[in-house]
Amino acid sequence: MRTDTPNGRQAGNYLVSDAQLLEESSEKPEKSGESADLANKSIIKAAALLYELGNHPQGASVTELARHTGLSRPTAFRLLLSLEQTSFVERLGTKYRLGWKVVHLGRLADPNSGLVNRIGPLLKALANKMHEAIGYGVLYGETALDLITEELPESRLFNFSHGFAYVGRDFPLHASAMGKLVLAELPDSRVKQLLPETLPKLTRFTLTSRRALLAALQQVREQGYAVVDDELEESHYALAVAVRNPAGRMIGTVAVTGPGQRIKQRTENELAEPLLKAAEEIGALLTRDN
Repeated sequence: MRTDTPNGRQAGNYLVSDAQLLEESSEKPEKSGESADLANKSIIKAAALLYELGNHPQGASVTELARHTGLSRPTAFRLLLSLEQTSFVERLGTKYRLGWKVVHLGRLADPNSGLVNRIGPLLKALANKMHEAIGYGVLYGETALDLITEELPESRLFNFSHGFAYVGRDFPLHASAMGKLVLAELPDSRVKQLLPETLPKLTRFTLTSRRALLAALQQVREQGYAVVDDELEESHYALAVAVRNPAGRMIGTVAVTGPGQRIKQRTENELAEPLLKAAEEIGALLTRDN
């Protein structure tokens, strides 16, 4: 899902991600001052590798990781070896993936564990009502969106290639229902600053023109929900709505997803109505708890 941005850098979402920030920090020349003197470039590069491994749940080779992070292959190999010895990375044949220690630390540091517990029953009830997978994403700042949980209905067996395979991972904002909601909150002038004129093509249905995306975002604003239909993955359909605080600011998103052939047997309004009601309930619940 990576492609060249206008300035020649690589980015999966065309937004400033943690991986890009880490990469940029490791490439900047030394500056005078205490912070520059104290920064350890090897740790910054190792963190970039860990972040990139999060985009490869099935594992990635040294060559792939070096290419995506901008590190030399020998440097990437040396850092991966050290991370493997400390259980932050594990090696399976010629591929590396995140190790058990990352999972352990992630559970200790998870800022959304309480949130998931609070909204989980509501999402589960919605999944059972709609007989489809329901996911919830949290919005951080302007464009950082984290899909933190999903609930599956008890009435279906699911193929996760059509479910929320992006929980805890980055996904392209221009080709996801939740991402389109985030972009629709911004003025067109800001979207133009964030996105290039040509967007990465993930399937034959992906919107690759910024102009076409801006038109789609206007439709999102008017109808109150966002849709992706085969744009992220073939046969993948999702519809998402915004969760807002009392001031009207978007704080999260709730979405239904499933195989397009099945889920499109219902109209968009039939899908959006229960989601919009659930979004109101979640917003009220989070406001009351806070």
